[in-house]
Amino acid sequence: MALYGASSALLVRSGLGLEPWNVLHQGLAERTGLSIGVVSIFVGAAVLLLWIPLRQRPGLGTVSNVFVVGLAMDGTLALVPDAHALGIRIPLLVAGIVLNGVATGLYIAAKFGPGPRDGLMTGLNIRTGRSIRLMRTLVEVAVVVTGFALGGTVGVGTVLYALCIGPLAQFFLRFFAVPASTAGRVVASGEPSEQAILQR
Repeated sequence: MALYGASSALLVRSGLGLEPWNVLHQGLAERTGLSIGVVSIFVGAAVLLLWIPLRQRPGLGTVSNVFVVGLAMDGTLALVPDAHALGIRIPLLVAGIVLNGVATGLYIAAKFGPGPRDGLMTGLNIRTGRSIRLMRTLVEVAVVVTGFALGGTVGVGTVLYALCIGPLAQFFLRFFAVPASTAGRVVASGEPSEQAILQR
């Protein structure tokens, strides 16, 4: 979760485009004057409330996600200065996307419950009968459009993230996967499948 926050902060510093939910977080941060990490915490908590009518049950990883990712993002932003030269911004973008893939692989492999936003997708899938891919696409398009309208950064990084995060996450998931013979199942009911999360 700390790596999630750090990777998102690198994407912010690149200024070349954010992942869908952070476009919304950044847009809200611009409008409210709060830090993007604090906004992420508030949005995560609000999304978690939406689990109630969807009858999703959170796990340890779900609740921790709400707080840790936002705090790690703000902490990393405090340490990494603004970048202006393209020769610095591009490596920040690439590092952010790769690190996000590493974080996703670790997070899924740990099996402590989905993040609030992933649980929203799978909850909608269960309640509506529509595919995970459709639910994720509709929700993420909505948050990107809303975030962009509020002032969030959409750019080449947003597109590159969308294209790369699935393959990267799948690679790192296999790399970090705990052997089935020793893995415990400490999960919340309603945990999304690996494929569901990887369909970015």
